[in-house]
Amino acid sequence: MKTEVLLARFKMMLLMRRFDETVDRLYAAGKLYGTIHLYIGQEAIGAGICGELQHGDVIASTHRGHGHNVAMGSDPGAMMAELLGRVTGLCHGFGGSMHIADQKLGNLGANGIVGGGVPLATGAALSFKIRELPYVAVSFMGDGAPNEGCVHESLNIAAIWKLPIVFVIENNQYGMSAPVKDTYAIERLSERAVAYGMPGESIDGQDIFKVVEAARRAIDRARSGGGPTLLEMITYRYKGHSRNDPARYRPAGELDAWKARDPIEIVRARLLQDGASEARLAEITAEAEAAITAAVAFGEAGPFPDPKDVLPKVYA
Repeated sequence: MKTEVLLARFKMMLLMRRFDETVDRLYAAGKLYGTIHLYIGQEAIGAGICGELQHGDVIASTHRGHGHNVAMGSDPGAMMAELLGRVTGLCHGFGGSMHIADQKLGNLGANGIVGGGVPLATGAALSFKIRELPYVAVSFMGDGAPNEGCVHESLNIAAIWKLPIVFVIENNQYGMSAPVKDTYAIERLSERAVAYGMPGESIDGQDIFKVVEAARRAIDRARSGGGPTLLEMITYRYKGHSRNDPARYRPAGELDAWKARDPIEIVRARLLQDGASEARLAEITAEAEAAITAAVAFGEAGPFPDPKDVLPKVYA
């Protein structure tokens, strides 16, 4: 990866981290509605995969979707306004954290249903194939989703019809409070790929370089007509499942062990090794922090939606 590209990914990951750290504080201050699910610790996956997509490609996110939005290029101000419930938000304040979307940039949206985005992405991939379009869909899911029925059906159909899609499991070690090792009888979740007749890989999701290598193989295969791939990205969420979860079920020391391989610090170390200066990295860090400060100001300045506009937004 060229240095300028890596610098851009570094800034993207910082934006993801600072955005969710700020959202965490706003929630504690009582300024956000509902609950939130933070992406802190998983930044290398969103940045590594979405950064390899082309114009016209799409993603379907999970309920932990802020990072995916940033990685697809969404404006942080419009994102923050959405989470603050303002009409200047990406979904005019009606989607909030769990349903934030930006379809103009190929993000079909976050989803409050475990595995709920997988059929949506599969449908988009089917549409690409029927219309003979050269695009690829990426379906992000958490480690609890592969046990959902709709995920089995989607992977099976995608394999039979060789749809242009990449299925990405972000294995952050816990499905809510349940450890992955207690909910699967297999060692690696990518082993499920064998049952569908598609390639499967388990990747170090802390390391953006390994994420990018795997993403390129899977995206190229999908775009060239080879069909779907199942990628398991092994990672860790630094926070609890949602903002209301203190994560007391974690063994002592586990979080610190994962933080020792922080995905942003891995990129920072490579950039310094490749010759980037500390001053340049500090400048990029300041730019990311300024962007999030401006995003909060933009979000808080917007008006709330008029209640009479709610019903036209209800589709079912």
